[in-house]
Amino acid sequence: MSEPYTGGMNARGVWLGIGIAVAVVIAAVFFYMPSAQTAGPAGLVGRTAPGFSALDLAGRPVSLADYRGKIVVVNLWASWCPPCRAEMPDLQKLATAFRSRGVVVLGVDQGESAQRARAFADALGITYPVLVDDGQQSGGIYAAFGLPTTIVVGRDGVVVKGVDGPLAYAEMQAVVAPLVDAK
Repeated sequence: MSEPYTGGMNARGVWLGIGIAVAVVIAAVFFYMPSAQTAGPAGLVGRTAPGFSALDLAGRPVSLADYRGKIVVVNLWASWCPPCRAEMPDLQKLATAFRSRGVVVLGVDQGESAQRARAFADALGITYPVLVDDGQQSGGIYAAFGLPTTIVVGRDGVVVKGVDGPLAYAEMQAVVAPLVDAK
């Protein structure tokens, strides 16, 4: 026969309650407290941009270091990505508008052949440099969650902005213009 409920807690109930309270505190600290490090490409802001190299459409090696002293907008994309397709005309507009002011847009195709990347870029009228990262190394280097991912690197080689997802021209311009004006 079980004991009647008396409203009190036995030792097992006390330890269970303490265990639950400790678990809640740990979960709150881990999940709800502001993290010291932001995940994804935004977590790179304020740090020296990780270097990478890839082949251009002619098969020549190109690295981020080749553009030191310029403002570099690195855009990771793929032809199968609808938001990438939608964003690329705005990247072209940015490249054209700011080219003479020391801004370079680098489109880095993720995981496709040079022929596929060239055909896609040509179909959209892209004239900024397109690189092919067939091993998709730059996605890992820049902590990309998906495509498109854009990383803006200042003249000093430090990441100024990192974004997962498409950007509109006005958003791109809002990041790049102050960097150009800061000379």
